[in-house]
Amino acid sequence: MALNRQKLALASAATFGVAYLVCAVFVIVAPNFALQLLGWVAHIVNVDKFAGDTAITFGGLIAGLVQVLVYTYLVAWLFAWFYNRFTRA
Repeated sequence: MALNRQKLALASAATFGVAYLVCAVFVIVAPNFALQLLGWVAHIVNVDKFAGDTAITFGGLIAGLVQVLVYTYLVAWLFAWFYNRFTRA
C-alpha cells in the first residue's frame, strides 16, 4: 500500500502546527516552567542564560509557525516518498 504523499504531508504539518501553537500558549502562560522544560529537552542546565530574556511576539509566533508548517510538510512528503520507494514489490 502506497502512502499519499500530499495527504500525509498536510496532516503532519497541521498536527505540528497545532502542537506549535499549544507550545506558544504554554510559554505565554507559564514562561518559567516552559523554560525549565526546554532545558530538560535540550540537556542544558542553565537554559535561562541562553533564552532567559526571550519574549514571544506576534511576528515571531507567525514566523515560527510558518517554519514549522513548511519543514514538517517537506519532511513528511519526503518520508512518504522514501516509504513508497522502499516498499515497492
